[in-house]
Amino acid sequence: MSLTKPILGLAVGGTLGLLDGLSGFLEPSLAPVMTSVITSSLLKGIVTGVVTGYVSQKLHSMALGILAGLGIGAVLSLLVILWAGMASFWDIMPTGMLLGVIVGFSTQKFGSQAEAPRAAR
Repeated sequence: MSLTKPILGLAVGGTLGLLDGLSGFLEPSLAPVMTSVITSSLLKGIVTGVVTGYVSQKLHSMALGILAGLGIGAVLSLLVILWAGMASFWDIMPTGMLLGVIVGFSTQKFGSQAEAPRAAR
């Protein structure tokens, strides 16, 4: 089975985002806001995965794919931090950047290029 880079990014980013959000259950103080923690982590992972997958289609370098994932994950994590408050910087930023690095690596290593549509004869 061969997945295109954006679809692989969607799957990996969504899975890692969900796991990131569910890890909030380890922090008892987050109990009242777990729905928003899981939702924001999942959306951050999905968007990071899809955007990194599209960028990885254009870039054919492992290092650039990883850097793109890192940058996209950092920007989206920063948006979540601005929404949640700067007090949660060290809880959100490292996991978002790590998610981006893993998605960037996996899309470059395991994703396939999308086939160009064939012209009708």
